[in-house]
Amino acid sequence: MTASHCLSRRVFLRASGVSLALPFLDAMLPRAWSASDTPQPKRIVCICTALGMHTPMFFPTGTGNDYTASPYLEILKEHRSDFTVFSGFGHPANEAAGHNSELTFLSAAANPQLPGFRNTVSLDQFVAEKLGPVTRYPSLILGTSNSNISINRSGVTLPAETKPSKVFAKLFLEGSPEEVKKEEASLAEGRSVLDAVSDQARRLSSRVGPADRDKLDEYFNSVREMEQRLQAMQSWSRKPKPKVDRSIPTDVQNAADMIAKIDLLFDLLPLALQTDSTRVITISISGDDYVIPIPGVSMGHHTLSHHGQDPEKLEQLRKVEEAKMKSLARLLTELKTTMEGGESVLRNTSVLFGSNLGNASNHSTDNLPVLLAGGGFKHGQHLVVAPKGDLAIRTPLSNLFVSILQRIGIETDKFGTSTGTVTGLETT
Repeated sequence: MTASHCLSRRVFLRASGVSLALPFLDAMLPRAWSASDTPQPKRIVCICTALGMHTPMFFPTGTGNDYTASPYLEILKEHRSDFTVFSGFGHPANEAAGHNSELTFLSAAANPQLPGFRNTVSLDQFVAEKLGPVTRYPSLILGTSNSNISINRSGVTLPAETKPSKVFAKLFLEGSPEEVKKEEASLAEGRSVLDAVSDQARRLSSRVGPADRDKLDEYFNSVREMEQRLQAMQSWSRKPKPKVDRSIPTDVQNAADMIAKIDLLFDLLPLALQTDSTRVITISISGDDYVIPIPGVSMGHHTLSHHGQDPEKLEQLRKVEEAKMKSLARLLTELKTTMEGGESVLRNTSVLFGSNLGNASNHSTDNLPVLLAGGGFKHGQHLVVAPKGDLAIRTPLSNLFVSILQRIGIETDKFGTSTGTVTGLETT
């Protein structure tokens, strides 16, 4: 957000030696957003907690709007009207995937546990492709460790940024003139390489048969898309970054303190979204076996997830997962109270929270714990999506992905293994 487009956040009222900082005003938003009759950008945040959630503590009893909240959902009680919780979702052909199912949480690709497995594009990267270079960063990929759920079109797992200080610098701190020039030179070099490769490929296309020509056409499209992204990146490199009244976060030094890491990453989300630095964010909450520094917890997180119904392990696991839910509650509060153009950021952001495991103790990928907040949907309900309420029958989680995609404004009726959209999930 620059002074030429909006009122700077660094505005103070000054008189007789007294300085008073102004609150965040609509005038501080980009001018195109300031009018209440201007649609706000639609966004998506995907959060995966890789070691599951103990589902007896997660799933509510009853259905529809009159459900009785579970202990974990009770932590989100002030946001009850802002989210929908689902029972019965799963990914077909992931029955034996175990922990490998983390790789396909957002892609729905089949059998990630098998040799030769090749992943497919994840939901977040699909959205980033469709939206195009409308923001400085097409997506932000974050994580508490290097494990990740974002997959590009080639099936490659993209690296996650784990240090909040680096994310903050990337979003809001300007590089030195020398660093900016170096970045522009690097982008220009990348484009020249693509130009050379494109020329070679075009010459080759005149010497191959129809089948190979189709493959080359697909390749050309990929090259053109890459060129467009490079052009956009060059354009953004010359634009000043938005300014925010926040200091650089101090990274968590204790590798075991997963909850502190989650909180720092969650703190960055409203800033990144409100400044329109990106409209697509993923956060992977890892499945490490550190002993998380929570009172009463003495065993590693992964060990606790394999509780085998042991009461002591379940009690410690409850404390860890309650801490996660409290972090989620704070995030939803921040997104709901952060306003833009007369609307909350949460209303314009679909926040998907869930896990690739339905029961981490036995590696089951059935009946995944999933909830969706915000995004302009009618919430406040528990939807059992399994056919005839039979939770042993998987309904593709990709159906929810299609509902989200359509709400964002992406015209599609298919993603991954989808068979439609989610019945009962309506928009406002």
